[in-house]
Amino acid sequence: MPPATLHADSFGNPLTLDDAASLPLVEDFVMGFVSTEARAVNLLALADSDASPMVQAYCATLHLFAESPDAAANAQPFLAKARAASERATPRERRYIAAIEAWAEGDIAKAIALHAEQAREHPRDLVSVKLGQYHCFNTGDCPGMLRLALAALPAASDVPYVHGMAAFGYEQCHLMREAEASARRAIGMCRKEPWAHHALAHVMLTEGRLSEGLAFMQGVSDSWSGLNSFMVTHNWWHVALFLIELGRDGEALALYDREVWGVVKDYSQDQIGAVSLLARFELAGIDVGARWDDVASHLLQRTTDHVLPFLDLQYLYGLARAGRPEADTLLHNIEAHAQRAPLSTRAAWQSVCVPAARGLVAHARGDFASAIEGLGSALPRLVEIGGSHAQRDLFEQVYLDALVRIGSQAALAGAQGILQQQLNGQPESLRLRRQAGEVYARLGLGPLASRIRETGR
Repeated sequence: MPPATLHADSFGNPLTLDDAASLPLVEDFVMGFVSTEARAVNLLALADSDASPMVQAYCATLHLFAESPDAAANAQPFLAKARAASERATPRERRYIAAIEAWAEGDIAKAIALHAEQAREHPRDLVSVKLGQYHCFNTGDCPGMLRLALAALPAASDVPYVHGMAAFGYEQCHLMREAEASARRAIGMCRKEPWAHHALAHVMLTEGRLSEGLAFMQGVSDSWSGLNSFMVTHNWWHVALFLIELGRDGEALALYDREVWGVVKDYSQDQIGAVSLLARFELAGIDVGARWDDVASHLLQRTTDHVLPFLDLQYLYGLARAGRPEADTLLHNIEAHAQRAPLSTRAAWQSVCVPAARGLVAHARGDFASAIEGLGSALPRLVEIGGSHAQRDLFEQVYLDALVRIGSQAALAGAQGILQQQLNGQPESLRLRRQAGEVYARLGLGPLASRIRETGR
């Protein structure tokens, strides 16, 4: 093999490559990963032909993103080749390889620390920054997401995607003005910046700007071409949320069928997007017909996954809502896995995921008292299982539904407190107006019920 030579990616990071002809596919990965485009997977064409350290480390990264139980094992051959080539790698490349190894071993805390160090030492390694944000997101470390983006920003302010990363970090830290400014700056630099679109959708949903949010997302949706399945289905998922809140039920169902479910039905993120949207439809009083059955048929493979607690909970609810007995298998396996989960995530599995899992199965089966008990225990610490505010809102909606269905005065009083606070922030939501109006009527507050249904205030 000829000696490796240094090249550079689009962000100026030196690359140790055995063959200069590999550079275009490495660029597909680097730019595709940062811009959430499907071309990132093109790199796998080099898996057997180029033993360069970052080619192999990037191939391992792609395998780990499958978010499946065999992902780590599938990544290991590539990590072994990356390690074998690491003596001729740069310090930046060696640190990236170490971070991917930590991920494969389940040591997420170590992986995050390495990505944070990389952001300080090589702030234009934006693959590392975005991957570090992914890990922080999955462990509920919102400030960590923001720190990574801000560490990169001074050296990479010319890159629109860094402003999109910062926007989402700000939003998850409830810094809405900074989030919107960063998102709009990213979009001003590059109209096709779907991650910035996504961050701005979060801001508008949180602030109750529902009609504005719907119009914005629909207005940029023509740019969502060539994206990976998660990004395109998740942005349409956000459009569907706006439609549900605005009472445009038929349009929301049609959007689910056309844009959210069916892109890559075997992929984890597509599956949880479908589960959470079907659940929201039902909680808003929308009949979903037989749609649970199709989703559940693709969840049967998930009973032993345990890649992330946030994923397991939604697989579980989908199976339970479809009436599949495999829900009991998955619940049992979650309880067992929680006892042996990696130390850095064990508390999230034991103290949050397990009670939430029990509550979700109970709700799906009509045991609303047990649903309140399980979810009520988990909700105060729910951030620990990852996911965004908008995604975790599903679990609060299920808890709220259980309170209403129990129907005691105490339960309805609890539901009133939750609903009114939500409605204060989203007076435009017809869904919340309907639900709050029902609760006020059942509490014997008829005049308030009528006013709330009409105005939201």
